[in-house]
Amino acid sequence: MADTLDTAAPDRAGRLQAMGEAVRQALPHGTVRSIEVERGEELVLRLRRDGLVETMTLLRDGADFAFEQLMDLCGVDWPERPERFEVVYNLLSLSLNQRIRVVVSTDAATPVPSLAAVWPNATWYEREAWDMYGIVFEGQTDLRRLLTDYGFEGHPLRKDFPLTGYVEVRYDEERKQVVYEPVTLTQDFRNFDFLSPWEAMTTLPGDEKVHLNRIEGPKPQGTTP
Repeated sequence: MADTLDTAAPDRAGRLQAMGEAVRQALPHGTVRSIEVERGEELVLRLRRDGLVETMTLLRDGADFAFEQLMDLCGVDWPERPERFEVVYNLLSLSLNQRIRVVVSTDAATPVPSLAAVWPNATWYEREAWDMYGIVFEGQTDLRRLLTDYGFEGHPLRKDFPLTGYVEVRYDEERKQVVYEPVTLTQDFRNFDFLSPWEAMTTLPGDEKVHLNRIEGPKPQGTTP
């Protein structure tokens, strides 16, 4: 069984590499920047932005690919890169039982072509990527916030977005409405207990080891001071 698995892995990686090369050959030169087979079983294509729609249409309609479904679209933030954002598309072919991942990169100002005309469910994912990362999708007519509030400022999954955010929300009883205020981190009345849970359990019977450094134990029999 082990020998079978060992020989199957290289064969699978070879088939995925061949599929990536077939996609490269079917597109204009330079559209596919790189072909990678990660962990021997995941095909990843990195594309130029301007070739995204053409590539995705080929992957959906090509008989050798038949990626009928867009399963997911998400963003990744690499602040140290000139093009700090990656947009990652995960596609599934039910008829051929195969998957592929497509990646394009962009910056905070340059839009990525929308895939709503190729897969209508891309609208939902593109709205999420805009809300969380601020990635703009050209041709997407419904770039509304999806997970944050309508008045939210900034994009919370960017690496340079503060963990506390910029504003906090509360209900004002006097004004009878929800109000937004600058974040205030009150330090008063905060009790920081740095004991581990085991050290804090001082009342459990039989847990003598907790007290070894606090209570002097009985002296052994037969010893002299």
